[in-house]
Amino acid sequence: MPQDLGVARQVGFNWLGNLPGGEDEMKPQSTLVLLFGLGLAAGFVATPAVAQGTEAITKLPQDIEFKGPLSGPPQTVVVYGDPTKPGVFVSRVKFSAGWKDPPHWHPDEVRTAVVLSGTLYFGTGEEWDESKVKAYPPGTFYSEPSKAPHYTWAKDGEVIIQVTGVGPSGKTFVKK
Repeated sequence: MPQDLGVARQVGFNWLGNLPGGEDEMKPQSTLVLLFGLGLAAGFVATPAVAQGTEAITKLPQDIEFKGPLSGPPQTVVVYGDPTKPGVFVSRVKFSAGWKDPPHWHPDEVRTAVVLSGTLYFGTGEEWDESKVKAYPPGTFYSEPSKAPHYTWAKDGEVIIQVTGVGPSGKTFVKK
């Protein structure tokens, strides 16, 4: 018996699935599965986890500038990627105190958010209903299913959230 297969038998490890009944040779199907699995694993190890080029991206707080009016509609800044194109993006949204964002939805396949500061009031559904909003304090993580209608409110003061999604993104208001 070849030495490497003997070790597999000694420890009771039959990961190739071809050793029952004393068979000592690898079957062609097992060889193919093994080679495919090793190739797949090598691909995961060798593939860098960088989506925007080959350099790491760092943005210090003073480098992040929100765009938009200081009051009224939310201000936004894209921190990573491009939400209008396919691929991962990260953006921040600043809601001014008292801002109510009416029912809307986003087409993103994947969309998550974290409340960075303030308390965000979040409700789901096609109609605004203050009795259904839930308070999300700083540190809260939540996800938004694709095309799920929801609404937000910066009831107690300014709120900043960080959104991570897979673009292209957008915002569609629910028609009344």
